[in-house]
Amino acid sequence: MEALLFLIALVAIFGVAVYPAMRRRRLQQDGTRGLTQALDPTAGYGFVPSDQLDVRLPGPDRELVEALEEAQRTQDWQPVARLLAFTGDEYELRWQRVQSLAGAAAMELARSRAHGSTTGVDGPPDVVSFSKEQQAAQVRDARWLREWRAEQPRDHGGAQVYAQFLVFQALTDSGSGDHRIILEEARKVAHDAAKLAPADPTPYITELFIARHLSYREADFESLWDTVRRLAPDHMGAHLAALPYRSAKGMGSKEQADTFARTAAAQAPEGSLLPALPLFAAYDHLPEVNMVRGLYRSEEISKAIEAAEYAVDQVEDDHPVRPHVLHLLVWFLVRAERYGEAMEALAAVDGHVGAVPWVDEGDPAASYTAYRALAVAGWESTGGDRAPH
Repeated sequence: MEALLFLIALVAIFGVAVYPAMRRRRLQQDGTRGLTQALDPTAGYGFVPSDQLDVRLPGPDRELVEALEEAQRTQDWQPVARLLAFTGDEYELRWQRVQSLAGAAAMELARSRAHGSTTGVDGPPDVVSFSKEQQAAQVRDARWLREWRAEQPRDHGGAQVYAQFLVFQALTDSGSGDHRIILEEARKVAHDAAKLAPADPTPYITELFIARHLSYREADFESLWDTVRRLAPDHMGAHLAALPYRSAKGMGSKEQADTFARTAAAQAPEGSLLPALPLFAAYDHLPEVNMVRGLYRSEEISKAIEAAEYAVDQVEDDHPVRPHVLHLLVWFLVRAERYGEAMEALAAVDGHVGAVPWVDEGDPAASYTAYRALAVAGWESTGGDRAPH
């Protein structure tokens, strides 16, 4: 699951760094619409054409995209600093935005290094420019984040993003000898951020990532988790970040992960996404090769699907983590051949595809499109109406 969260932040945001000009657009002419429907049999349902799917994020966040694009274009940290300041104590949204900003900075720096244009690396910029803004746009090396941290050391938003950025750097460089050193530095910055805003759970959630890779003792992890729970007991993102430590790929097992997820779901208050947590635990422990016929119709998976469906119906449509649950639901519902429910989930989430499980396949748009086509084919084969869903 931690690898999945890493992909949420890095691979999904990859589109922000690589395709900043990509925009959803509507077909304007009936002839163009008819051609699109002929090429894509799902288009008649009102779905977004496959070549217009937004791979940047799991769901829309126009304010984030605008602030990040301006920061990357000008290498000025102030747009994203304002964004986090206005986000305030909306901690689910704040956590997701910190993840996305940190992931974008990590990807930007990696691309800059690959092109040999990072500050301190020998070699001229790709293009010579005399305008300061043009130079900033041409040499995008995530210095906006470094300058934000250096110029505003007491801005807890900058410290939060920088701590998560260091975690992503460590995960990217996991094969190098600097892996642990970077994680230790990330923990130090996270602690600094926590001191600057003691009521904000975000830096502690970042440390949950660190705990897995530094192999915290169980007692130390429990102490950290108690702090997160005290600050934000029903934070879905925090539970997603804690799940990997308890999983078979972390310091626990499938049984421990299932117990953790089911306990959180059972104790969840009304209007929480936590009942969907067992579905993520199930996904994280699926067999590499499925030799069991009907696995996705088993009692365990069926209960997890139904709990997740209940959860997304209980929260507001604009809940920042809701799209993640819907995307995973589509994947499970199609595999369980529950096509009518899959179509409903698709109608709610269609348009953005930067989420688990699509990012696991390397090409989120292609993977999502394939499952969407399977859902449509299954829906029609069972007598479903072709009218827009």
